[in-house]
Amino acid sequence: MRKGFFSYLFLFFTLFQVQLYAQKYVILGSHFDSANVPLSPDYSLKDTWAALPDKEDAADKLPLKSNLKDGQKEAKVDVFFLHPTIYTYTPKNQYLWNADVHDEELNGLVDNSTILNQATAFNGSCKVYAPRYRQAHYYSFLTKNADDKKQALDLAYTDVKSAFEYYLQHWNQGRPIIIASHSQGTVLAKRLLKEFFDGKPLQKQLVEAYLIGIATAPDTFETIKPSQSAEETGGFVSWNTFARGFVPPYYKDGLDKAVCTNPLSWKLNEDFVSKKENKGGVGLKFTFIKEAADAQVHEGLLWINKPYVRGRAFLNTKIWHRADINLFWMNIRENVALRTQQYFSQP
Repeated sequence: MRKGFFSYLFLFFTLFQVQLYAQKYVILGSHFDSANVPLSPDYSLKDTWAALPDKEDAADKLPLKSNLKDGQKEAKVDVFFLHPTIYTYTPKNQYLWNADVHDEELNGLVDNSTILNQATAFNGSCKVYAPRYRQAHYYSFLTKNADDKKQALDLAYTDVKSAFEYYLQHWNQGRPIIIASHSQGTVLAKRLLKEFFDGKPLQKQLVEAYLIGIATAPDTFETIKPSQSAEETGGFVSWNTFARGFVPPYYKDGLDKAVCTNPLSWKLNEDFVSKKENKGGVGLKFTFIKEAADAQVHEGLLWINKPYVRGRAFLNTKIWHRADINLFWMNIRENVALRTQQYFSQP
């Protein structure tokens, strides 16, 4: 029994995994080399997309024990989803700073983690578009060489921009758009919003931006503002999840000034919201978990008590970054539906 229980706990620690565990000590041994990067993706090819409405992919899935349905066929809104960093391990080919979108092993990891656990939150109300892109290696966020970081993220953004332009030209047809992202995806999504939406004609089509997992200041954009309620449209929401009472060592790098939306109330105040308001998260084997977590905003951080799941007493996790979406999966799904309804009800 004891052995079986601890085997369960081992599995439990992956309950909310939406990224690989970042190997913080993977150090890329050379500087960014623009002559040694993967070929640019061709977004006319379906294989360069992790998710498209007209192909079978992980974004079509529904959690076990949820009784939900995929609403993409009837959806009147599109979501353009940018996944987080999954390229965290020691590179296995010559491409060090940016991943190859044709790397089948990495694509499988992307699909079975972030696309399955995160992008699916939007398939109830949206057609899901999620491009593969030459994501910057995790070390890009650790290096002290600002130029290496900039070049790696710039390369990733060239793909995101190219994919979005292809989407606009071939598929959008004037439809309302949600921008959704996590972690590195949010770094790139903010650039996309500034270039294509902020004070631009396309802003009229913006239902909402879900900019999750990266500190985002209230004045990031000129005309796109933080939303202050569940019903507002045309703005953005953002949060970063930590254990109650924990302040990360990088707090002063932007979290201290960040917008923090409570995904159980969709407000910016610091009222505690109990697990009773949590409509459900997703966990191991993409299983639906009722009342997964409570939430409270605290000075730019989203604090939670230990998730309310079996074995919670043994959890000592302080940084719940990987679970920013998993813990609040159903609340996000319902909020997307509400904001979509509100968008279409406006004159």
